Amino acid sequence: MDNANIEWAAMSDKAIIATIGEYLKHQRLAKNKTQAQIAVDAGINRWTLSNIENGKAVTLASLVQILRALDLLSTLNIFRIEKRISPIELAKSEKQKRRRARNVNNDNKTESEW
Repeated sequence: MDNANIEWAAMSDKAIIATIGEYLKHQRLAKNKTQAQIAVDAGINRWTLSNIENGKAVTLASLVQILRALDLLSTLNIFRIEKRISPIELAKSEKQKRRRARNVNNDNKTESEW
C-alpha cells in the first residue's frame, strides 16, 4: 500500500475516508488481528470498525479508539502544534539571562576576626 504520493486535496471527502479505512484494515491485518479483536480492544462495535474499513464515515472518537487499539496513535503527531521562537525573541531572551550571581546575604555588620 503506497500512500506516500496521495494527492489529498484532489480527493473527495468520501475518497479520503475510504483511504483511511484501507489504511486501518491494512494495519489490522498486518498485526494479524480480527475485526472482533480490535473492536473489543477499542471498546466499539465490530460494525463500526467494518464501516470505516469499507469507506463509511465514523465519529472522530471511534477513529481515535481504533488507532489506540492498533497502537497507531503516533500517526496523530502531525496535529501537534509546536511553538517556534523567532531569532529576535531568542536573542532577547538570551540577553535577559542572568550572567552573574549576587550574594543575597549583604550583612556587612558582621565583623571579621582580623
